[in-house]
Amino acid sequence: MNEKRKLTPALLFERFCYGCGDFGCNIIYTAMSAFLLFYYTDYAGVNAAAVGTIMLVSRIFDGISDIIMGMIVDRTKSKYGKARVWILRVCVPFALAGVLLFSVPTTLGTTAKLVYVFITYNLVSTVVYTAINVPYSSLNALMTQNPYERSVLSIFRNLLATAGTLTINMVTLPLVEFFGDNAAAWTKTFCILGLLAIVAFLLTFIGTKERVHAVAELNGEMEKITLLEGVKSLFANKYWIMMTCVLALFFLYYAINGGTTVYYAKDILEDKNLVSTINGIYNAIQIVAMFFIAGLVKKYGKRNVFSLGLILAAIGMLILEFGGSTMPVIIISSLIRGIGNACGGATMWAMVSDTIDYGEWKTGHRTEGLVNSACSFGYKIGNGIGSALLGINIQIGGYVGDATVQSSSALFSIRLCFTWIPLAVFAACFIILRFYHLDDEFEGIIRDLHKRAAKNN
Repeated sequence: MNEKRKLTPALLFERFCYGCGDFGCNIIYTAMSAFLLFYYTDYAGVNAAAVGTIMLVSRIFDGISDIIMGMIVDRTKSKYGKARVWILRVCVPFALAGVLLFSVPTTLGTTAKLVYVFITYNLVSTVVYTAINVPYSSLNALMTQNPYERSVLSIFRNLLATAGTLTINMVTLPLVEFFGDNAAAWTKTFCILGLLAIVAFLLTFIGTKERVHAVAELNGEMEKITLLEGVKSLFANKYWIMMTCVLALFFLYYAINGGTTVYYAKDILEDKNLVSTINGIYNAIQIVAMFFIAGLVKKYGKRNVFSLGLILAAIGMLILEFGGSTMPVIIISSLIRGIGNACGGATMWAMVSDTIDYGEWKTGHRTEGLVNSACSFGYKIGNGIGSALLGINIQIGGYVGDATVQSSSALFSIRLCFTWIPLAVFAACFIILRFYHLDDEFEGIIRDLHKRAAKNN
């Protein structure tokens, strides 16, 4: 089951094209995590705590839309498959919604701005991001059942996702400054980045192929289960529950740490342009490290590699906290954190895909869309809580967007969000993963599924 496929140009191209999907997703996702609150507070003039509350409340709607989209994917039947067709349909609306997100009219009053923020934030997060990310997240499990190949696809996904994150972190603020460093400059910047996202999604659509089908489909049937049956099958899947919790926590970390970076650079390091340096090192080492992770996964398993990543990320955070805020310390911390994050990012999506096969083996129902949509709901909840915590913390700390110097309480709130909350998250994820044993069970599960398919045929 773990044998390698012969590496051909066609296989390498398919892996690259698969990864491009998360490059496109991260054009908006990273922008929302790293810059959206900063844009709202410092350019659009919107209250941070109010925005944080909107982001958190919106996750209720987001959760509903995720489940609906998951059911839609599972019931989709087209010449392009279950998932790829939605990537094609939604890529242009995705880019347009991203532009609207960073286009708050500055002439609006306070209440009107909050209404605009609520509508556009939900348009992006609840509607278009869900409509493209849930199908994309389902695609790995639909392309192959080979655990090694899933791991490699997950690595390519994280490679290109990191490249998308690096792109956003490196070019966003320079482009904003190029276009005039005002509110309108953000709109122009995301017009360019939106076009880039469309190209990435089209590559995913063109360059990938769905090959895996449920046992029922192999027998010439279209498996249709009710929402209640689907939900019951999810909660019978212990490994799905574990991975959903881990994803929620991990993306809470992404949101609160990533969103704090620009404040950390601007108010503690006293140069907001250091964001590109800090994140550039962090993302660049991630990309390099991921070229070595496939071998580690093959030898030690996905869970153990993920756990190693959590330990390294925690060490990087502790170095930053106790080593001082000098540039050499930040560089060393970013290098270690980047390696740690590469371990987690390169394995977690493959682990989610593995839970789909476990769920089919356990319950008889194969629900790629529902599994990934429910996981998506989980990590969006984590992201929403992280964004809300960030907004509420800096508001409580007394952060003032246009202040030349921030108060000591504001600086403390920034350090809390940048370092200590992430450390608590890493500890919680590590504990949960101690109970994850699917790596050892997976080959037997796949053999049994193949036997069932052969028997029914």
